[in-house]
Amino acid sequence: MVDPMTFVVCFLGALIILGAAGIHVAVIMFVIAGATALLTLGPAVVMNIGNLAWATQNDFILVSVPLFILLGELLLRAGLSERMYAALATWTNKVPGGLLHTNIVSCGLFAATSGSSIATAATIGTVALPAFREREYDERIVLGSLAAGGTLGILIPPSINMIVYGAMTDTSIGRLFAAGVIPGLILVSLFMLTIVGLALWRPAIAGKGEKSVGWATRLAMLVDLVPLIVVGFIVMGSIYAGWATATEAAGLGVVAALVIVGFYGRLSIRMLNDAVRSTIRTTGVVLLIVVAAFFLNFVISLLGVPQAIASWIRDMGISPLETILVLVLLYLVLGCFLETLSMMVTTIPVVTPLVVSLGFDPVWFGIFLVVMAELSLITPPVGMNLYVVHGIRGPGRDITEVMVGAVPFVVTMLLLTGMLIAWPQLALWLPDRLYQ
Repeated sequence: MVDPMTFVVCFLGALIILGAAGIHVAVIMFVIAGATALLTLGPAVVMNIGNLAWATQNDFILVSVPLFILLGELLLRAGLSERMYAALATWTNKVPGGLLHTNIVSCGLFAATSGSSIATAATIGTVALPAFREREYDERIVLGSLAAGGTLGILIPPSINMIVYGAMTDTSIGRLFAAGVIPGLILVSLFMLTIVGLALWRPAIAGKGEKSVGWATRLAMLVDLVPLIVVGFIVMGSIYAGWATATEAAGLGVVAALVIVGFYGRLSIRMLNDAVRSTIRTTGVVLLIVVAAFFLNFVISLLGVPQAIASWIRDMGISPLETILVLVLLYLVLGCFLETLSMMVTTIPVVTPLVVSLGFDPVWFGIFLVVMAELSLITPPVGMNLYVVHGIRGPGRDITEVMVGAVPFVVTMLLLTGMLIAWPQLALWLPDRLYQ
């Protein structure tokens, strides 16, 4: 049996050093797993990579990944985001903070169909930033709200990160999706309360203020929210009702998106070609990381590393709560160096068996892990949403403005983390009711 501390230290050290050198995380995992297998188990295990890759990519659950990515690509090209943003702005413009709330609510609504934080931040950011340029809002808070709102893309279902976690840990995707609903809504509310607090403290962050809009206009513009709501209802409703698996629901969502794109006159061969090509690129990156993670999982399982680490933790006398707090610190550090999905898949094989052995529900831990991944999206120096929002602004700007603007929302997400630890039923109540 491999000494757990030796493996963990070498693993994390190699992960950070090779990652800082610019090596792709999938290559890092293959190198770590392959070298470990050669030194301890022999070449026969390494020769099994082909069979493992074939079995992994034929997993029916993972078929939903390209389908959800394609769904987001189609909705992005349908021009729905502009209509949605304008409609929501009429309802949030008089709340302290004005259009800053529209950023959060728009991200939350788009997240219910996209499954990707980066896509959510990019889509809403592209629409939102022009609306702020002449209103004298504090640009740092505007950018921070967009970066933070984008993180909702992997917490509010459907979520690609939840699908990968479910596939790697054999956890129900339906239960994971249900578990993300209440924490996702809570995070939307906490983000909005953060904006209200900032606006009351410093009214200047909300610029000149917004004009009042009549109720007739507000109600008339609600029709522009219907397409996204319908797609979300078809996807999530079919899963929760037990009519479809996550993969089948993703397929239904794609069909619904095609109908909507056609209705708005955006359906064309060129648009489909662009959407499919983008889907293929993104799926290739995701599945390469997933295959590498499964191979790493296979190797360390043969070595008994998860069991050794669990025994080591028990021998140290660390309580389950203390273990979770240590993991919070670990993920905060890793999030500064690794991209979100990479951070998840490199740690799931080692950490999840330990957490489950301590009595934590794997569904709850999946949501906890997604929240930790969300934090990594807006913590420098590798917070992807920070770079996405910064890139939308155009050249010649300082990215530290985005980082400073995201700080209040990092604190808010840490508050949600504490709430999940203190009250696990925030994540477990809904799946326990839907899947009795």
